[in-house]
Amino acid sequence: MKKLDLSKFKLRTVSIDDIDDRMLLINLYATQAVTFIIGLIWVFFQRGNPFLLFSSPGAWDFLYWGAGLAAAVLVVDLLVSRFVPEEVGDDGGVNDRIFRNRAVWHIVLLSFIVAVCEETLFRGGVQHLIGPYWTSIVFAAIHVRYLRHWIPTGLVFSISYGLGWIYEQTDTLWAPIAAHFLIDTVMGLIIRFRREQ
Repeated sequence: MKKLDLSKFKLRTVSIDDIDDRMLLINLYATQAVTFIIGLIWVFFQRGNPFLLFSSPGAWDFLYWGAGLAAAVLVVDLLVSRFVPEEVGDDGGVNDRIFRNRAVWHIVLLSFIVAVCEETLFRGGVQHLIGPYWTSIVFAAIHVRYLRHWIPTGLVFSISYGLGWIYEQTDTLWAPIAAHFLIDTVMGLIIRFRREQ
């Protein structure tokens, strides 16, 4: 039996430009699947049945909360992009690569998957344990591509805190999912169509 020689493994930094579109999508879908699974397991060990998180909220007022937060975030983001130099908000080109050449239906699908997976883990699981403030710090930290600049890091923290706040106000995971979905979809469409002009 062969021994595993760890000295042959080498870590190297990979730029977003070194990854082709297929590998980028595989990576995105795989990380979201892992996020969702961890979220379900986390919720299971904290509260029991994780699928109760997705039960119907009954009334539709959660959509007002989600749409309201999404509108506020988009206005702030547009103001920041108008008055702050572009390099300050640079994420290394990741969002541009994800959305630039994507079909509209695929942007919508990606946004929905990301919203469900990330909100399951962060609002459904982590926030239940450590609250919205610390959850937002963890949420900002995992969006590592923004950590090079304080403005996008602050925006990600603030958005996460807003998502946590509306989750507590509505007591349904569908409110932060709706907000997250709308934010990602609109921003993805802006990137998609801005690049075509």
